[in-house]
Amino acid sequence: MKNCFTFLNFAITLFFSIVSYSQKTDFVYGDALPDAPSLSARGEYKVGVKTLEFTNSNQIDILKSKGEQTAFYDRKLKIEVWYPATLVSDQKELVVYDEVMGSSNDPKRPIIPFTFQGRAARDAKPLTTEGKFPLVIVSHGYLGSRLLLTYLTENLASKGYIVVAIDHMESTFRDAAGFPSTLLNRSKDIIFVLNQMAALNQSKDALKGLIDVDQTGLIGYSMGGYGVLNVAGAGYSDNSLKLFGALTGGSKALESRLGSNAEYKTSIDARIKAVVAFAPWGMERGVWDAESLKGLKIPTFFFAGSQDDISGYEKGIKAIYNGAINTDRYMLTYMNARHNVAPNPPPAESLQPGLHIDEYYRYAEPAWNEKRINNINQHFVTAFLGIHLKQKDFGKYLNLPQDSNAKTWEGFKPRSSVGLELLHALPEGK
Repeated sequence: MKNCFTFLNFAITLFFSIVSYSQKTDFVYGDALPDAPSLSARGEYKVGVKTLEFTNSNQIDILKSKGEQTAFYDRKLKIEVWYPATLVSDQKELVVYDEVMGSSNDPKRPIIPFTFQGRAARDAKPLTTEGKFPLVIVSHGYLGSRLLLTYLTENLASKGYIVVAIDHMESTFRDAAGFPSTLLNRSKDIIFVLNQMAALNQSKDALKGLIDVDQTGLIGYSMGGYGVLNVAGAGYSDNSLKLFGALTGGSKALESRLGSNAEYKTSIDARIKAVVAFAPWGMERGVWDAESLKGLKIPTFFFAGSQDDISGYEKGIKAIYNGAINTDRYMLTYMNARHNVAPNPPPAESLQPGLHIDEYYRYAEPAWNEKRINNINQHFVTAFLGIHLKQKDFGKYLNLPQDSNAKTWEGFKPRSSVGLELLHALPEGK
């Protein structure tokens, strides 16, 4: 009998030890792996999160406009906002995000709801004792959602930024529509949200007075990269009208975003101080040319996969980097990676047998661990935005040998900085 009780006690102890260990080791997107570079760690602030919705009224409906007959509609943009917060004693820094996989315009990829956990407190009280925080606006790809990069949005908020991610109408998993809507509206949505956040800073919202819109950074992935570069000064080329015209049935709606357009040149917003472009799409299609890229003068950090078969590498992302001769710019390349150098890791639901492979390959990289990519992104985005939005002394994390295999990079664990390349170029003449 004594042996039975001894075994029972052992079994109970083992069970609770396993449960406790499981709770301690539950991985949340963005958590630091053992070999995570130093700046990937979360910052000192607790993080709150809330959902808002803005409506941009009377916009051109490019999908319903026919010839000279222009249709108009209201663009409803749902946004997620992460911010430094003050938590009450019983409030946990945990949140469950509601997401979907699939595509609403593809019968082979039905919409499948799923949830995942994040490290933020829903509707927590904003921290009001430390003044304003720089603003960061995040634009997802096509298709995507405002929750595609939570590993990064939460991480930045914990470091003292107010981070806003947009659900671009007609470009998300839930409401996918024709590609011309994304071509026309991506940069316009970003500008609109920047202005809405400036207005929110003067409103009765809980974030009133906390948003430093004069220190704004933009982050875009794929079509989001296409958008943020245009907002920052890389006007679309005159030749791109051939592409836009072919896809939209007419190009007049897009003329206002051409680099040669005087109206566009006056739209470059001095509040924007830094740009991060993950795998920006468009260069291989002629969206930019040598002349239009000269307009990009805001410091920019590009991220790319050397085998990107969506945006292209040598004639795509790297060509943008090389052509942006009037700005201080960096480009980090994940060697042998394809296009997915920005999103969260694949959700567990995407591993189910029988699903379309795109549910997995919307997130996964064939040659890289996505969690590892996330940590490296956190590190370099923290360094870059810290320099330009917070005047942090992070230069040593960017002043690196080009080839990561040659010598362990600053901030990386020994033997861990492999398979990466970092390029840096100053504006022409400097």
